Amino acid sequence: MKKLVLTGAAGRLGSYLREPLTQLCDELVSTDIADDIGTLYAGESYMSGDLASMDDMMRVLDGADMVVHMGAYADEGPFEKLLGPNFVGAYNIWEASHRLGLKRVIYGSSIHAVGMHPKSDFIDTNVAHRPDTFYGLAKCFAEDLGSLYWDKHGLESVHMRILSCAQVTSPRALGSWLSYDDLIQLVTRCIDSPTVGFSVVYGVSDNDRAPVDNSQVNFLGYRPKDNAEQFAADILANAEPANPQDVGDMCHGGPFASVALGNSGMATMDIVDDTKKT
Repeated sequence: MKKLVLTGAAGRLGSYLREPLTQLCDELVSTDIADDIGTLYAGESYMSGDLASMDDMMRVLDGADMVVHMGAYADEGPFEKLLGPNFVGAYNIWEASHRLGLKRVIYGSSIHAVGMHPKSDFIDTNVAHRPDTFYGLAKCFAEDLGSLYWDKHGLESVHMRILSCAQVTSPRALGSWLSYDDLIQLVTRCIDSPTVGFSVVYGVSDNDRAPVDNSQVNFLGYRPKDNAEQFAADILANAEPANPQDVGDMCHGGPFASVALGNSGMATMDIVDDTKKT
């Protein structure tokens, strides 16, 4: 592949994807709204751009073969705050990709697109949308965009419904954890699979307690290696019992399922900022 674009390159997940993605293409263009992202890897360049600007996305995506779209406002918030980066930004990515003739969009979707499904349901990739927040609603919108642009324009896309790609700090994460190594493998398979059409895949490691089913997308070749069970004894020894009256404990979306619309879900979670530094 000649040129690959990574949006959200200044984010925590983006920081772990930048170096591996340089190995898959002649030129990696990393982009975000930040002024810079530190030292660049060999084969990487940086272009600042606003997802909500079609002109910026046309400039950034020009000449690319594929885009790994990880950029977004990465939390629940008022609808107006998410409208530009998450809703309009997704449209701009797909429309610019169509106009410029890209082959594929690899999208960082989320479990929050289906977060209100009960955790007792072992859900597969064909389950109906059931967002838990405006943030989750934006993920539903982008997934439907991907379906529409595949049907109308033949633009391929893979939508990675990431569960929780962060250090394991809670009982929920024993099932939902996606390690950084497995994230890299997942994105790589989304890029190098010969054909994907419109596909949805759960971003989750090979956890004993994983609450989702990827069997419908075995053709992607994603075979996670890591298992959060290694953390179970320590996590469970210090955890409060689950509350069956709390939808945050009982639904796939976890804390996002229980917060009021427009209120931060991340503020209720213990997320370790281990962003990779260059």
